[in-house]
Parts: sequence; C-alpha cells; structure tokens
Amino acid sequence: MNAPVIHAQSVDLTFQTADGPVHALKDVDLSIKAGEFVSFIGPSGCGKTTFLRTIAALENPTSGRLSVNGMSPDEARRARAYGYVFQAPGLYPWRTIAGNISLPLEIMGFGKADRTERVQRVLELVDLAGFGGKFPWQLSGGMQQRASIARALAFDADILLMDEPFGALDEIVRDRLNEALLELWRKTGKTIGFVTHSIPEAVYLSTRIVVMSPRPGRITRVIDSPLPAERPLDIRDTPEFIALAHEVREGLREGHGDDV
Repeated sequence: MNAPVIHAQSVDLTFQTADGPVHALKDVDLSIKAGEFVSFIGPSGCGKTTFLRTIAALENPTSGRLSVNGMSPDEARRARAYGYVFQAPGLYPWRTIAGNISLPLEIMGFGKADRTERVQRVLELVDLAGFGGKFPWQLSGGMQQRASIARALAFDADILLMDEPFGALDEIVRDRLNEALLELWRKTGKTIGFVTHSIPEAVYLSTRIVVMSPRPGRITRVIDSPLPAERPLDIRDTPEFIALAHEVREGLREGHGDDV
C-alpha cells in the first residue's frame, strides 16, 4: 500500500446549467494508495458521486489535476483500470446473469473460453455460483447487486468504484452485502472507492473515510480507521467503532452545522 493509484490535486468542477453555474467540487486534494478501502460520506449534493465520476472519466474537472494509475481518467478508462458499480444493478432483463456479466467482456473482445472462465470465477467470488443461468427477475435485489459487482470485477481491474451500491436495500440484506464486500476486498486486494450516506457503513467498511461538505464539495476531514481488517458485524458494538462513528459525525458537523 505505497504507490498512490488515485491522485487529485486542487480539483474543481463547475456545471453550466440553465439556471447558471453550479459549483460541485472545490479544491479537492486526495491520494488513495493501492489496496485501500476509502469511503466518501457527506450530505446529499456534496459532490461524493461527482468526484467518483471524475475518477471514472464520466465527468471532467473544470480545473486541477487528477490521475488514475499514473494516467488521465480517460486513459485509465480505455486501459480498463477500474470497474464501476452504480446505485442500481442495471442488469438487462433479457440476458441471463452470466450474459449480463459477460457483456462488457464481449464488447472488449475477449474470447468465448476466456469469458466463460471469468464469469464463473467472479460468480464464485460474489457467492452466486450456480445462478449464471437465471434471469435478473428471478433474483432478489441483493443478489442482483452482487451480480452487478461481479460484472465490474469480470475484467480484473485493480480499482473498484462503487456509488451507493447498497443504498436501496433493507438493513438485513445490506449487512450481509457489507460482510461479503469486505471478504471480497480481503481476497482480491483491490483498491475500492465507495460512496455512502451511512456513517455505520462507512466506518464498518473502510480503511479511510473522506468527509465532504455541502456544495461546493470540499474535503473537510480524512479519517484513518484503527479497526482490524477482520470485522465481524458485532464490531459495531465496540467502543472503538462507536468512537470512530462519533469522529465521522463531528467531521460532518464541521461542514454542515448541528443538523447532521
């Protein structure tokens, strides 16, 4: 965990809208090292998702510098340096789960045998072995989101960018997927950038937590987690977890006031 794989320096982003300019990001400075699990948290509209999208070359900064694996975000996209998981699974209902996972591999020109091997491997990683022949409507919401994660993992990128992937799920399913994601992270050693609104989720998952202010989005605090890599769910009842959650909440209050 020495080389920064994502580096932002003085990143600003202003959207031009019919109602005038919207300043979404301001002076964002951040380095993320290989193998880190970094969560972004803050109030709605603070730029969490916007910053993740700039890393993925889905938005272009107005000013500043941003690199991914030493390349521009657009070069990193073309080099398949990352996988991206959206808030909704976005699975095509007319394709099987295996077919959905295989689709980006088909577009990238992977051969059939290679696609089949990769699909089976990532299905096992997300605990969906045996479900490749099912259609999305035959799976629960949590299973669909696991399939979406498998699709992002299929071409073996070192970086996984996740935009509130569990936000629409109930608490029990969300807890299970948090556990599964931590296990997947430990197995693969990937660098993960994770957007969430949930303080407990950010604290449970992360090696570092980036707290952002309301628009224009700025980083108000970066908090290192003292928690061990092995984290059963009941770690949330420990004094260390509670203290870390309190620190995150205080960071949110710094930029947002007492209504957090």
